[in-house]
Amino acid sequence: MTDKTKDLTREPARHTEDRFHNEADARAYLEAVRWPKGLVCPHCGGADRQSRIEANPAKKVRAGLLACGHCRSQYTVTVGTVFEDSKIPLHKWVYANHLICSSKKSISSKQLERVLGVTYKTAWFMSHRLRASMDGTPTGQLGGGGKVVEVDETYYGRKQGRQKRRAFHHKNAIVSLVERGGKVRSFHVPSVTGDNLRPTLRAHISYLSEIHTDELSVYAKLNRDFAAHETVNHNRDEYVRGTVTTNTVEGFFSILKRGLTGIYQCVSEQHLQRYVDEFDFRYNHRQALGYSDDQRAVAVLKQLHGKRLTYKRVNATTH
Repeated sequence: MTDKTKDLTREPARHTEDRFHNEADARAYLEAVRWPKGLVCPHCGGADRQSRIEANPAKKVRAGLLACGHCRSQYTVTVGTVFEDSKIPLHKWVYANHLICSSKKSISSKQLERVLGVTYKTAWFMSHRLRASMDGTPTGQLGGGGKVVEVDETYYGRKQGRQKRRAFHHKNAIVSLVERGGKVRSFHVPSVTGDNLRPTLRAHISYLSEIHTDELSVYAKLNRDFAAHETVNHNRDEYVRGTVTTNTVEGFFSILKRGLTGIYQCVSEQHLQRYVDEFDFRYNHRQALGYSDDQRAVAVLKQLHGKRLTYKRVNATTH
């Protein structure tokens, strides 16, 4: 979180509730978030010789149109973002983003439908576009020297085309890596096996870290890849042994499950990773790490660029 983000979220002229009800205020707000140092052409990257074109309905010149003096292109603040080509008013997009980011366990598409005054299909698509913006590219690795990373798996729903079977073989597996006191990264995996997990752990966790898991066999011999590996035996009702525990990652799973089951109620296998990314994002921008609701919403808007998502790509078959 940068000082610029803090300053931006405290500017009263751009951050009144008018941005939730007025198209022009919403556009000015989004421009301030996307281009805090001034207009930048999304086509050529030019940062000077940018100008505004006055809106003129008679000449079919829409509001918010900008022009680049370098490549002679015209553009608006939504070009190259998940908002591009949307017929939904921009202030409704901004409001939807705020509602999703300010809710600990998110908000359902049915609730967005009622609050925004749009159809359910539109609300569903809006929420998926915003989740696509929450899928930030991970930078660096979790943990490090003297730090602890907890690893655990959980199961949700039912795999498509699978009949109910014993244990968890018919359910979707989610594996989460949580740096204690830090961030989380979660993955919807085909199955929980050593072959699936070890490459992921090596890629996303520093080898200097201490790893805490339960005694599941797939986590065996992790001390070969990391500084140390400690386990707790849940089968013997052992959940804490000194500083060794997986309670942090279990706490994250409780938030995830309450959201998936209590808010969304039913999430299909094909969309599960996008929902998991949403809960990762909210956890990684939580109040304990210094983020307010407004700063969390700004963080999403800063990740809008380059994440176009069409209705056909979403393939809306379920909630």
